[in-house]
Amino acid sequence: MRKIQFFDTTLRDGEQTPGVNFNTSEKVQIAMQLEKWGIDTIEAGFPIASQGDFEAVQAIAKSATKMTVAGLARCQKKDIDRAYEALKDAKYPQIHIFLATSDVHMKYKLKLTREQVIASIKEHISYAKERFEKVQFSPEDATRTDKAFLLEAVQTAIDAGATIINVPDTVGYSNPTEYGALFAYLIENIQSEEDIIFSSHCHDDLGMATANALAAIENGANRVEGAINGIGERAGNTALEEVAVALHIRKDFYGCESNIVLNETKRTSDIVARLSGFGVPKNKAVIGGNAYAHESGIHQDGVLKNPETYEIITPQLVGVQTNSLPLGKLSGRHAFTTKMAELGYNLTEEEVKQLFKKFKELADKKKHITDEDLIALQADEVRHSEEKYQLKTVQLQYVSNGYQGAVVSISDENQEVHTASAIGSGSIQAIYNSIDQIFEQQPRLVNYEIMALTSGEDAQAEVHVSIECQVTNQRINGIGVDFDVLQASAKAYTQASAILKEKGAN
Repeated sequence: MRKIQFFDTTLRDGEQTPGVNFNTSEKVQIAMQLEKWGIDTIEAGFPIASQGDFEAVQAIAKSATKMTVAGLARCQKKDIDRAYEALKDAKYPQIHIFLATSDVHMKYKLKLTREQVIASIKEHISYAKERFEKVQFSPEDATRTDKAFLLEAVQTAIDAGATIINVPDTVGYSNPTEYGALFAYLIENIQSEEDIIFSSHCHDDLGMATANALAAIENGANRVEGAINGIGERAGNTALEEVAVALHIRKDFYGCESNIVLNETKRTSDIVARLSGFGVPKNKAVIGGNAYAHESGIHQDGVLKNPETYEIITPQLVGVQTNSLPLGKLSGRHAFTTKMAELGYNLTEEEVKQLFKKFKELADKKKHITDEDLIALQADEVRHSEEKYQLKTVQLQYVSNGYQGAVVSISDENQEVHTASAIGSGSIQAIYNSIDQIFEQQPRLVNYEIMALTSGEDAQAEVHVSIECQVTNQRINGIGVDFDVLQASAKAYTQASAILKEKGAN
């Protein structure tokens, strides 16, 4: 069967989702899970964009042992040099160079003629080929580019040394019939003595990203690009988990296979959801909470008689287990570390020490600790361990039919503790008003969501918040996990407020 490569851009295009901010530790954790999931190539970041991006790409390059690590670059020598520095320790490095080719982009964004664009592609692909064995070229906004000129741009890149051609539907403009035909046209007309890999990269503005990616595969693409949970700019990217499961379930139609380890899908989705602060909608295909739920009596009857009547995907296929072996307060360090290793975490001695302490604290409050609890604890620890501001205490005064009071203490990077008190119409408002005083800013709360990580009255609470600067409209996400919903709410808001303050948005 034809092998389809999976190229993940969760850490690059996915991080361009408004409000998503991964730190280096989070990016490495996600990257290692993606490698376990079976990703062939990870786009670790845009090295020249910032020092943080450079360090993250560098760290992932040093950590990955199986997958290719790619860095993004514009058609500029300084970008290519920066990517080379970040990736020089990678076992399998790759550079991904892009330049817009549509008339609207060339005229209004680049202010270049077609001749200048072709010359730039030739010069910079050749320059990159001297430094990288694997060179990928993307004609940005390909689906709105004149077909003849697109072919010329792609042929120029191939002649200069590119062996991977990505055809991006940058603004989600195309449809499956049109996008598939574009791949067929390019593959039929390019001239090359080497095998060229064609890759899809779709955005979901019209809700067709996954369908477009599958259409590309039908028409000869051997690589698909996208992000976990479909996160990304605007309406997001192709959801890679949807393509992976579609190829598996409908292998009779597509005749393709991949390296994706399907039973790691749900765990991969959960990690990205928790570290990005973007929860997965209940009705999301493949990994949504309702994907394997049946409400209708007719459906329930059919499933009880034979699951295949209404389930084309078994929960276990994507790693949704019907039960798990829980740990409890009597569980020891060995059982804990063994379970974390089973979940795919390679923890240092110091990380085990810190996480085991948090596990014991939770076990004193919660009878059984599930896999979901442990994954959430780890994600929460990674996210909060590198933060300069740490929530220390939350004290509340509740009065029925009146204002609620809160006293909040937060430590800064110098371990100095700042305390403030405030009132509010409810406990959450009082807590958030106190935190606003500490950070001396007044962001707008635009989203607040509470999720239970497991069932039962002792479930951990996961709180997602989005705040927005009232001056710049910059949006920041925060996430907090705790047995107590008010503590989780305070963690999430503290995290978002700290990021907003560091960005100098207020």
